[in-house]
Amino acid sequence: MKIALLHYSAPPIVGGVESVIAQHALLMADAGHEVSIIAGRGASFDPHIALIQLPLLDSRNPDVLSVKAQLDHGLIPKEFYVITSNLITQLQPILSNVEVLIAHNVCSLHKNLALTAALKTLFTQGLIPRLILWHHDLAWTTPHYRAELHEGYPWELLRQDWPGARLVVVSRLRQLELAELIDISIDRIDVIPNGVNIGLFNKLEMKTLELVDRLNLLDSKPLILLPVRITPRKNIELSLAVVNVLRQVFPQVKLIVTGPLGPHNPSNQDYFEKLVSIRDELGLASSVHFLAELSDEYLPDSVILDFYHLSDALFLPSREEGFGIPILEAAVAGMPIFCSDIPPLHDLADRFADYFSPDGDPHVIASQIDRRLRDLPTFELRARVRASFSWERIYKKHISPLLM
Repeated sequence: MKIALLHYSAPPIVGGVESVIAQHALLMADAGHEVSIIAGRGASFDPHIALIQLPLLDSRNPDVLSVKAQLDHGLIPKEFYVITSNLITQLQPILSNVEVLIAHNVCSLHKNLALTAALKTLFTQGLIPRLILWHHDLAWTTPHYRAELHEGYPWELLRQDWPGARLVVVSRLRQLELAELIDISIDRIDVIPNGVNIGLFNKLEMKTLELVDRLNLLDSKPLILLPVRITPRKNIELSLAVVNVLRQVFPQVKLIVTGPLGPHNPSNQDYFEKLVSIRDELGLASSVHFLAELSDEYLPDSVILDFYHLSDALFLPSREEGFGIPILEAAVAGMPIFCSDIPPLHDLADRFADYFSPDGDPHVIASQIDRRLRDLPTFELRARVRASFSWERIYKKHISPLLM
C-alpha cells in the first residue's frame, strides 16, 4: 500500500509529532508498505522512506508566517489564497499516487491554515482516496491559542467534521475534546496512543531483540533475571519452584537464565537435563527460559547486560558464591534484588536486598517477591508500558488494522 504522512516538518527536526511520524513511517515500511513523508522541512533518515519536501508546508516558512500574523488578528490577506492555491497545485500530483494520506496535526492546529484549506479542497473534490486526520493537539480547546482563532473561514476548518475522513487522537482526553468540539459521537474517533521504542531506549543489541521477540518477553509480568552459569551450586531448581508458585499471582511471570553450562564439570550436563525435566513436569515451558537452549553461540556480555535493563528483578538463589558480581550489576541497573542469605551476597547488598535461605520455602520466597514488587509503583507501570506501549505493539494492535 502507498502511504503518505504529512506534517509541517519531518525528522531530523526535533519535536514530539516528528518523532511519532518517524516511528510510524518505519513501522509501516517494515510491514511492507511504500511510505513517503511530505513536509516543509526535514531530511531523509531511512533509505526505505521517501521525503517529499514542499517549502510551503513549513509552519516557519516566511510567507506562511507573514500570513499567520495577519490571520491571528482576524484578517485574511490575499496571500492566504495564493498559498492555498499553490499548495493545491503542488500536492495534487503527489497525492494522485497515494492510497492513504495521514495528516498529522495540520487539520487541528492553525500553524498553516492555507495548508488546511488546501487539504480540505483536495479531499472535497475526491482527490485524496483515503484521508486519516491524526490529531495530537486541538487549537480550539487550548486556551493559549484562543486569542488567535476567530469565527468563520478558515479558522472554522479546525472545528468542523470532515465527512469521510477517519479521525484519530492520541488520548482519551483528546477524544472527548474533539467529540464535543465538532459535535460527533466519540465512537467515530479512534484513540491510538504514542509509544516508546524499547529497543532503542535501552540500546538493545540485535541478538537481544531477537530473543525478546522469540520469547515474547514484552508480555512478562514480572520478568525475573537469573544471570548465572548452569551448575549445581547456583541452586537453579529453587528458582523453578518459586516461579511455579509466583505464576498463581502473576500468570505472565517469566524467568530468564542467561548462562551456559559450567565449563569445568561434565556433570553439569546432567544437572541441566534435571532442570529441564523439572521445568517440564511443572508445566513451566513458557515461563522459564534457559538461553543456553536457544543459542549455540556465545552470548556477549552486552546481550547479558541488556537483560538487566529489561528485567524487573534479580533472583540469585546460590548456595555458594565467592563474590557475587550480579549484585553490583543489578544495583547499577536499579533492580530489586532477591538473593540467598549467604555472607558474600549479604556483604555486598547489605540492607538493600531481600534475603531468603537457599533451602527456603518457595511459597514464602514467592510472597516476598510479590509484596516487594507490588510496593513499587514503577513495577506495575513498567509492565504495562512493555505490554501495551511499545511501538511494535501499538502498530500491531491499532495502526495496522486502521490501514486495512
